[in-house]
Amino acid sequence: MSPFELMRVSLAQEERGTAVLPLDGDGDPVEVPEGGTMSVALAFRVGEAIDGLVFEETRRYAGRVVGTARTTLGGYREGGPYEVHLPPERLPVGRANCGVYEVTGRFTDSTGRVLGREHHRFRLVHQPAPPEHPAPPLGAPAAPPPATQAPNGPVPA
Repeated sequence: MSPFELMRVSLAQEERGTAVLPLDGDGDPVEVPEGGTMSVALAFRVGEAIDGLVFEETRRYAGRVVGTARTTLGGYREGGPYEVHLPPERLPVGRANCGVYEVTGRFTDSTGRVLGREHHRFRLVHQPAPPEHPAPPLGAPAAPPPATQAPNGPVPA
């Protein structure tokens, strides 16, 4: 067994549940709503004790680096599988931020030795704003206008 084996990468979203991503980065990107909350879950095994396991992530949009993160995962003894959920993050809002994001990650130990890499993509999609006053369902009676007179006289202003 190698010192580190990545078994699964998942995107957990409040709005749409959890999606398991292909480990090779191929396939269609997972769609996530703008302004939503997303968390990455990593499942892995270790073939030897590892001190100071770190996950470093670089996010690109339209060919430019738009974010980097470094998360210390800690020490692990041989075995597993282990599953780690990275801190949730709020996704950006606005059409200018919508599109496909490329994410590359690497796992290193306390000495800086690269133990593994991963690549995934997600598509940030625009969410239309809900109407201020939703229309009543078809066939439902319209709401009466506000009363200006109560049963016992006029409504005070």
